[in-house]
Amino acid sequence: MGYPIDAQVSSFTGLLLDAVCVVDAEGRFVFVSAACERIFGYTQHEMVGKKVVELVFPADRERTLAAAQAVMEGRSHIHFENRYLRKDGGIVHIMWSARWSEADQVRIAVARDITELKQAQAMQAALYALSEAVHASDDLPGLFRCSHEIVGELLPAAGCAVALSDEAAGAARFAYRACAPGLDEPMRLLCDEVLARQAPLLLGPSDEADGAAPAPGVCMLAVPLRAAQDTLGVFALHSGNDGATYRGQDRSLLMFVADQLAAAVQRKQMQARLHFMAMHDELTHLPNRRLFHDRLATALARAQRHHTRLALLFIDLNRFKQVNDLHGHLAGDRLLQEVARRIGACMRDSDTVARLGGDEFVVLLEDIVLPVDAAPVADKIGQALSVPFNLGDGLVLAVSASIGVASYPDDGHTVQELMSRADQDMYGAKRSRAGVPAAAIQD
Repeated sequence: MGYPIDAQVSSFTGLLLDAVCVVDAEGRFVFVSAACERIFGYTQHEMVGKKVVELVFPADRERTLAAAQAVMEGRSHIHFENRYLRKDGGIVHIMWSARWSEADQVRIAVARDITELKQAQAMQAALYALSEAVHASDDLPGLFRCSHEIVGELLPAAGCAVALSDEAAGAARFAYRACAPGLDEPMRLLCDEVLARQAPLLLGPSDEADGAAPAPGVCMLAVPLRAAQDTLGVFALHSGNDGATYRGQDRSLLMFVADQLAAAVQRKQMQARLHFMAMHDELTHLPNRRLFHDRLATALARAQRHHTRLALLFIDLNRFKQVNDLHGHLAGDRLLQEVARRIGACMRDSDTVARLGGDEFVVLLEDIVLPVDAAPVADKIGQALSVPFNLGDGLVLAVSASIGVASYPDDGHTVQELMSRADQDMYGAKRSRAGVPAAAIQD
């Protein structure tokens, strides 16, 4: 099968770096020049008789058929671009010039491989898009969603996952995941393996793959997210069921993008740490005075708007100074950390626990029905703190706490009024407990 081509013309076309194709009215190749094998990966014999659209990347087939129809109607096409699937599963970008021969009822087209040019352009666009995403994204999940879309313009990315290193767990945890059904676990295992190897990993039906894919027809590629000397995590992709695969050059491409993303992640993480440090207590990691005042002001405005109630609990450890004097500041710090943990265990997710400084803690209770509803919470905290604290090294301390309560709107309508009333009530409770000694029990 084939369209008769003069042998000398065929010899000349074989010298061209661009491919020459002749396609009949049914859309089948009837002649291809020697350059087609370099571009598409198929031999001339394999291509002749094939339908052109079968080689076109699925997402480009509809507009390719429309362009072919336009050529057959007499409209010449110059610089038409689309993508093809190579025999090895790689994607190649082609620029076509084509016209229709009415006398011979064939399309004559010249194909130029512009893959490197398109990748260079896409890389520039990706760098710009990543830079924009870093500034536009408020958090890391938002940045990773944008990154998935950006990388999808460069490589097959039906699924994407970003796993960040978790030193405590000794593995990677997903910070972003958009995988096809059934591929979550294979992607997790792939990320763990890349993190362990500290090297890229390609799985799938490819001559350059490091191993088999976990599912038929699926190709996976993952690379480390490196910033300076640190490995922050893993960036992983999987292809869809359209036959696209990854090749060795795709590793380099994804690693380049991952390096830019890693630098952005490191900046975001640093910003998040600085913001956390500015708003949280360094010792207990609870909200500090500044953040608590912000939350109280917001909660108070919400309560005023919806005509609901809220309550404040001021908590102060009795004779905490003696703990520092007798057992040292390290023991005092460990005690404060345990106190913070126990108070937090008494709270709902909607409540706020903060450390104002020293041994002073405060609790914000929102949406209470009656002022007396705060009393059971105060009792629960008091009971939790009355259990002796095992601080390690054989040191067990029994302490007590004084708790003051103020509620909106009964005890005040402003932040200052409520804070002052709760503070006064706490000192009233402390005075009533005067003379009750703090006990230290040594094993």
